[in-house]
Amino acid sequence: MFSFGAHLTGLLTSSIRQLLDFAWTQTRACAFAIALLSGVAVSTLLPGLPVARYDLLVAYGVLITLLFWLRGWETGRDIAVIAVCHVIGLAFELVKVSLGSWSYPEPAVLKFAGVPLYGGFLYAAVGSYVCRAWHLFDLELVRYRPRATAAVAAAVYLNFFTHHWLPDVRWPLAGLLVAVTAGTVVHFTVRGVRRRMPLALSFVLIGFFLWVAENLATYLGAWRYPYQLHGWQPVAVDKIGAWSLLISITVVLVAAAGWPGTARRHS
Repeated sequence: MFSFGAHLTGLLTSSIRQLLDFAWTQTRACAFAIALLSGVAVSTLLPGLPVARYDLLVAYGVLITLLFWLRGWETGRDIAVIAVCHVIGLAFELVKVSLGSWSYPEPAVLKFAGVPLYGGFLYAAVGSYVCRAWHLFDLELVRYRPRATAAVAAAVYLNFFTHHWLPDVRWPLAGLLVAVTAGTVVHFTVRGVRRRMPLALSFVLIGFFLWVAENLATYLGAWRYPYQLHGWQPVAVDKIGAWSLLISITVVLVAAAGWPGTARRHS
């Protein structure tokens, strides 16, 4: 009985340590996003300045990008992927803002068609998270189907534009994404122990935490949905699904960059 109790205690202690280490590593992977949102938060406390807040955040985003690169926290390849995420994000913003899906109500010099350039850093932060998580967790995709997954991810991206004029097919695309990633497993390491998770499940979990981050970002005034213009309200829960789909695009980009963990994708 004593032996069983000691074994159970040891197992529980090990599990807690694993969980804490996993949470800490996730926090490290989110370093860019944390730094960016901290800058957004601090910018709300600044007194009136001759430079618009959105323009200051552009400079701040460039500075933290350089810092991460110079410190070796992100490689040149990481920066390239993050830059692509930035550009794709800005294109997404230009269409969505023009259609009134959300807005950036504050003035700025570095603002085009209602979208401040700093808006792209919000998507760059997601790209940074995926790149850093890939390194820190030593991620490996097993039985990954790159072409099929990339094709569905591209269709997901396009649907977020076309659904304003054509039928919204996000749910059929979600089903197709589950189908093409069926059997695809993400292997990752926590405290020296190799673990695994279905890729589709990782999309959902990341989507949930991106929704949490979106609530914080809109509360800080990073952007505003129409129903938040006269006072902050929580972001609709259905955005979890949207983020779960969108994260597939970032994962496809990182995998296409040729990280070691994608070399054995068909094993």
